[in-house]
Amino acid sequence: MPTRRRYPLKAKDAKLILDQAIEKLKVDFAKESTVEVVESNVGDIYIIDGKPILFKSVNRILPTLLFSEFITKAPKVVVDMGAVPFVCKGATIMAPGIVRIEGNFTIGDMVLVVDVKHGKALAIGAALMNSDTVRYTKKGPIVKTIHYVSDKIWNYIKTFSE
Repeated sequence: MPTRRRYPLKAKDAKLILDQAIEKLKVDFAKESTVEVVESNVGDIYIIDGKPILFKSVNRILPTLLFSEFITKAPKVVVDMGAVPFVCKGATIMAPGIVRIEGNFTIGDMVLVVDVKHGKALAIGAALMNSDTVRYTKKGPIVKTIHYVSDKIWNYIKTFSE
């Protein structure tokens, strides 16, 4: 997948992107973070301090699965191993596959989906219910998957870290 264009953002534009990420993801960035954008056929990827950690999807700034600070701090939905192949194909996270919830979230918050055996990050999605409700729900959709291992964004950003 060829890069169409890669360039540094102006300080004002970089601040806007980082402020959106801070508000939505509840994470911090270094004051002097360098921000580059890669315009590609999978969308805009934001490289912050040399790492591809944000991307733009339908005018929203979202984390990638390589954003370690988000991975560490995000509320987690832990799924059983039977759900893993489906999650890695972009399936919505359903209540029967959930083993437990770690942390708290409300509808629309970004959550991390991890497997129960290794705790590996499999996907990032938007919560369809708040965490208190999920803990007592036995059926139905819980998280709408937005970015997952093996999707186009994942495959593209992996080329940055090789």
